[in-house]
Amino acid sequence: MKYTSDLPAAGIHAALEDPWEAARVWGEGTVMAVLTATHGPAYRNIGATMAIAPWGSHAGSITSGCVEADLILRAGQLRRDGGSLRLRYGEGSPFFDLRLPCGGAIEVLLLSLSASAPLDELAGARAARQPVALEIGPQDGMRIVPFRPTQPLSDRFILGFPRPLRFVVFGAGPEALIFARLVAGLGHDHLLVSHEAALLSPARRQGCRCQLMTHLSGMDGIDIDEATAVVLFYHDHDYEPEILRRVLGSPAFYIGAQGSGATQAARLRRLRDAGVAEAGLSRLRGPIGLLPSSRDPRTLAVSVLAEIIALGSDLANTAPLTGFTDAAEMTVWQSS
Repeated sequence: MKYTSDLPAAGIHAALEDPWEAARVWGEGTVMAVLTATHGPAYRNIGATMAIAPWGSHAGSITSGCVEADLILRAGQLRRDGGSLRLRYGEGSPFFDLRLPCGGAIEVLLLSLSASAPLDELAGARAARQPVALEIGPQDGMRIVPFRPTQPLSDRFILGFPRPLRFVVFGAGPEALIFARLVAGLGHDHLLVSHEAALLSPARRQGCRCQLMTHLSGMDGIDIDEATAVVLFYHDHDYEPEILRRVLGSPAFYIGAQGSGATQAARLRRLRDAGVAEAGLSRLRGPIGLLPSSRDPRTLAVSVLAEIIALGSDLANTAPLTGFTDAAEMTVWQSS
């Protein structure tokens, strides 16, 4: 792999970038810092990752700024000396001048990238929404392995990448547009589907992925998997029954439609009359959102998104499948 040192230096937005994609772009000389264990309170979940470029830029974070500067310094040491570093910060750490205000302790693995193939393979799997896992070893780098719900403990850290949360939004009017803008602004995979071209034009300008649907056959190419949330925002509820009949047969983990309790009752009656089974009807949420009777489009968007995120909390972008065995745990060591 090659790296280009004339890329722009990291700014405040670098911490918001995806560290695995940044590492793939930055290439050889990039150091990955992976949070492998927490003890007591911690700001990040195990599996949090930070990519550190040879020129000091970084993407992602391990804490809320407590140890990132030290990790950047130690990444330079790692490039000079080779091997890997496993570090402990906070309680029980020899670095008494680096405190974690939360009062806990964390363990971090640092290793240098030496090959692009695993990250290219990871990027391809994520782009195709295929679950995959990355096996990380302090001695021999990383490799792609099949994604499994559980993994046996070993001296390697296994980080899972399940399918990321995806939103498919059907609708017309400001509620659909504002909700799509919200999920797009947060970087979620999404698709706004509407029969109103006038709605999709501003949505596209504001960064939303859109699809005009003038006939129900347009739904055939829409990918809905078990990590997808489907939301309908219609005031004219005559558009809903055929769309819902189709999505209720999909593996989507969330299906909801805008409207009051009375609207939901009428919606269920229409679907029941159309032959939708009770098992399917039980999956349909309404009224939607954590805040009851939200009528302002912005409040409704936040309320619905919060409900979906809460229900899909297990569908994180990355999740640790296993940590190191007790025999492999340590405070601070360096391999050569």
